[in-house]
Amino acid sequence: MINSNKIASVARDVLLAPVYLYQGHKIKRDTVRLPEPNGERHGQVRLNDTTESLKDGRKRTLNLMVVGDSAAAGVGSETQQEALVGHLIPILTQQSAIKNQFDILNWSLQATTGHTSFDILRRLYVLPAPSQPVDVMVLSVGVNDTTSKVSVDKWQQQIENIIAIAKRKFGVRELVFLSLPPMAQMPAIPTPLNNFVGAKASILDKTLQQVCAAHDSVTYMATDFARMIAEHSNGTPIDIRVMFASDGFHPSSLMYGYWAQQLSELIIQLLNPADAKLTD
Repeated sequence: MINSNKIASVARDVLLAPVYLYQGHKIKRDTVRLPEPNGERHGQVRLNDTTESLKDGRKRTLNLMVVGDSAAAGVGSETQQEALVGHLIPILTQQSAIKNQFDILNWSLQATTGHTSFDILRRLYVLPAPSQPVDVMVLSVGVNDTTSKVSVDKWQQQIENIIAIAKRKFGVRELVFLSLPPMAQMPAIPTPLNNFVGAKASILDKTLQQVCAAHDSVTYMATDFARMIAEHSNGTPIDIRVMFASDGFHPSSLMYGYWAQQLSELIIQLLNPADAKLTD
C-alpha cells in the first residue's frame, strides 16, 4: 500500500532541495567554529581509603571510557571541567552507590570533532586493548552521520560493529549510547532545513534505539531535554537557546551539566540496580 504522507514528504524535499543546499552551504560558511576545550582527557580518582576498605589487598577499580564526537569532546564549553566528562566525574565520585562498590575511578575520553560512526569504529580498532576490561563505555554518535550521506542500513551496521568491538576488544560490561540531540531545534539550523535534518536525525535515533534494545548490556539513553529546561527555569518559560553554545549547534555548559546528571543516574542504576539513587 502506498503511503501518501511519505510520497508528499519526498515530493516536498525534492522541491526544497535547492533551499536545503543553499542553507547548508551558508551554515558551513557563517557558523563559528568552536574549538575542543582544553583540559585533561584521562585521570584517576581515589574514592575510598583503600587501607581500610580492602581485605584481600586488591583495589576495586571502576573503568569508565567516553567515546565519540564533538559533544563527547565538550565543544561548546570553555574547559573540559565545564564539559560532559568534567561534570560527570565529580558527580560519580560523590555517590555512595559508587564508593560502596569501588575504591578507584579510572576514566578516559576518546572523542574528536566531526567523527561519524565510521570514524568512531575505526578509532576503536586503532586504540590499544585496555589492561583491564572497561566497566562502562559511553558513546556519543550520530550528529555527523545525520549531516552526511550515510544510509540507514549503513548506520545500523556500523552501530552493530561498534557494539561488537566494544565487547570483544574492550570487554565492556555496560555500553551506553546517548540519544541524538533535537537537531530541528538547533538555533544554527534555519527553517526549512531544520525540519529536513531533524527528520533524518529522528530516523537514525529510532534505529539506534532498536539496535540497543536487541543487545544485552547495551542501553539507549534518551536525553530528557524537557526535564533539563524545567529544572533550569523553575517553571518559567525560557529561551531554548540557553541550552546551546554560541554557535547554536553544540551543547552549552549548562546543558552538559544536566546531561551529566542524567548520565550519572543511569550509570549508577546499571552498575548497582539495588542502590541506584543519587545522593548529595
